[in-house]
Amino acid sequence: MVKDPKKPRGKMSSYAYFVQTCREEHKKKHPDASVNFSEFSKKCSERWKTMSPKEKGKFEDMAKQDKLRYEREMKNYVPPKGQKKKRFKDPNAPKRPPYVSAFFLFCADFRPKIKSEYPGLSIGDTAKKLGEMWNSSSAEEKQPYEKKAAKLKEKYDKDIVAYRTKGKVDSGPAAAADDDDNEEEEEEGEEEEEEDEDDDDE
Repeated sequence: MVKDPKKPRGKMSSYAYFVQTCREEHKKKHPDASVNFSEFSKKCSERWKTMSPKEKGKFEDMAKQDKLRYEREMKNYVPPKGQKKKRFKDPNAPKRPPYVSAFFLFCADFRPKIKSEYPGLSIGDTAKKLGEMWNSSSAEEKQPYEKKAAKLKEKYDKDIVAYRTKGKVDSGPAAAADDDDNEEEEEEGEEEEEEDEDDDDE
C-alpha cells in the first residue's frame, strides 16, 4: 500500500537535530570523505552526553518548534477514507519476509550495537534511538538497506505470482478468491509496517 504523501512529516527530537548538525559540520570539513555510520553515530552519542543543558537548549528549542509544526499539520490532516474487511488468510500462501522495509533492515543491523552500548535501555527507548539514527541518515547511507528491501520484496512478489498462477490452474475460481484474500492481508501487513516506522520516526 502506498504511503499517503499528504501525511505530515514526523516530528524530530532534539538529538536528531543535533546529529543532523554534526553531519552538516562533518560534510563542510570533509566534503569528499565517506562516513562510517556506526562510528559517526557513536561519536555523536558520546558528544551529546557531555554537552551542558545550555548547549542542548538550542536543539531542544528546534524540537519544540517542530513538534508544534507537526501538531498543527496533524490537526488539519484528513486521512484517506476507506476501511478494509479482514478475511481468511490462506495458510499455503507465501510468507511475507520479516524485513521488507529499509528501516526494518537498518534496525536489524543496529539494534545489537545499541544494546551493547546501552545495556539498560528499554525496548521503547531503543526503538526511539533507532528512529533518530534513521532520520539523521543520508540518502547514501540508506541506499544499501533500500536495495536489499527491494530485492526481498521482488522475491516475495515473484513467489506470490507463482502461487497465484499455480492456484488458478489447480483450483480455478476458488483459488482466485483466495488470491484476493491474500492480497488484502499483504496490504494490511504493509500498513502495519508503515505505522511502526512512523512511530519510530516520531
